[in-house]
Amino acid sequence: MKYAALLRRELSIRNAIYASALGLPYVESYGDLPVVVYSSSGTERTHGNFLDTSYASILSQPEWKHRLNKVHTQAGRSLPQNDQGWKELDSSMSSDALLMNVFCCPGVTQSQTLALKLGFEVGEIPQFGFRARIPRHKGHVDRTEIDMKLGTLLVESKLTETDFQIQRSAIVESYCDFREVFVQESLPRLNVQYISYQLIRNVLAAHYLGLSFCVLLDERRPDLIEAWFTVMSCVKIADLRTRCKVLTWQELAEALPGELQHFLDQKYGILPPGHTPGPVGRIRT
Repeated sequence: MKYAALLRRELSIRNAIYASALGLPYVESYGDLPVVVYSSSGTERTHGNFLDTSYASILSQPEWKHRLNKVHTQAGRSLPQNDQGWKELDSSMSSDALLMNVFCCPGVTQSQTLALKLGFEVGEIPQFGFRARIPRHKGHVDRTEIDMKLGTLLVESKLTETDFQIQRSAIVESYCDFREVFVQESLPRLNVQYISYQLIRNVLAAHYLGLSFCVLLDERRPDLIEAWFTVMSCVKIADLRTRCKVLTWQELAEALPGELQHFLDQKYGILPPGHTPGPVGRIRT
């Protein structure tokens, strides 16, 4: 929990300075640890929470553009009133916005280096909010979304989320392949609930669809990295374990275009390993 709070505090400060330096309209949420949420810039072609080139690509793809309409579920009690309505991807803490900033940026999925690092074919087009429809008992299927599908790769994106969610035993154990894939008694639990439900669900999706799975998270979140290895140690199937991986945004940054690297450095404090973050107030325009 402390790692999530520390990262949220850093991103709050960074984004307030970033938005002020570039003159981007924004508000801060109520509470002791305010979250920077970007408001309309008065033009439909730019958005303060996105790199301009990534945002232009998002607007050009109807399926990607539709993701921008996800309602901010906590806006009513945590943000000032907005006539246009606040959206989830307006938030500087949104891991979905970070994911789209990276993978909607022109040229990123054309990178051979990135394709080898993650395990996808060059030129694949990302699908955001992919529904794997994992089978459950009694003819039911899972209807939750996986953050991204990129060819044969499933991706879960994390930033400041406190954990990988907790779920009731009845739900987790209802997946048809649950006992085939996992050593059930070794999975982490809190009383009668399973910890790291999203990891369990996405590993099951990779198994059912014959795909690979990667969690993208921040190196400043060792708690999430530990949760990942705890769940992976419970996977029975050796081939499935080799198709699952964890990668940090910092490791990913090594293979990204320079403009995107600078954006991630200034706005998120994300930069390749061995590099020193630039002063937050010095914004390259």
